[in-house]
Amino acid sequence: MSRQRHFSMLRDFRLADWFTLGNAFCGTGAVFAALHYMQQGRRGVLLAGMALIPLAFIFDALDGRVARWRKTSSTLGRELDSLADVISFGVAPAALAYACGLQGGWDWLVLSYFVCCGVSRLARYNVTAESLSGDEGKVTYFEGTPIPTSLGLVIVLAIAAAMGHIGANLWWGQWQLGPWQLHPLVALFAVSGSLMISKTIHIPKP
Repeated sequence: MSRQRHFSMLRDFRLADWFTLGNAFCGTGAVFAALHYMQQGRRGVLLAGMALIPLAFIFDALDGRVARWRKTSSTLGRELDSLADVISFGVAPAALAYACGLQGGWDWLVLSYFVCCGVSRLARYNVTAESLSGDEGKVTYFEGTPIPTSLGLVIVLAIAAAMGHIGANLWWGQWQLGPWQLHPLVALFAVSGSLMISKTIHIPKP
């Protein structure tokens, strides 16, 4: 009976949902790559994990286009999209940053803040989607920057990793503030998170 329910759920997935799962798959792979790098120190694996985030971005862009093309948008698809985005553009960039050397106590707090901002941004979008819809029943603008903009952070990390500026060689060094260390590079994550939850920024939705 449980197996029948399992396959029944898979049959309920629409084409766009599989692109969304591709997004989540890439984000999960990036997290595993960060963990593997911390265990084995193989920079090639870390860079491969970072390369999965642009692929996740492509899947994220395609799932919406496929849903509109096939006219199969659904609440399930929207929730799947948000959960996948949390992994690929929230947790994965934070994990990659930690693997690159943002491991001070203050870094932990900022990276956690970044992820929480992403989660909050997506939750707010889902709750307010109906009220923000225009005459065509479509969300016309984003409040705050979309969470996939964290792709820019991953690109910065990838450049740093490719140039060997990770670990003890992180750009801008590190500061000792009280009992914990802070790497100034983590400020990029603080800014990104803050822009996500801003209510004053309106970005037209394509």
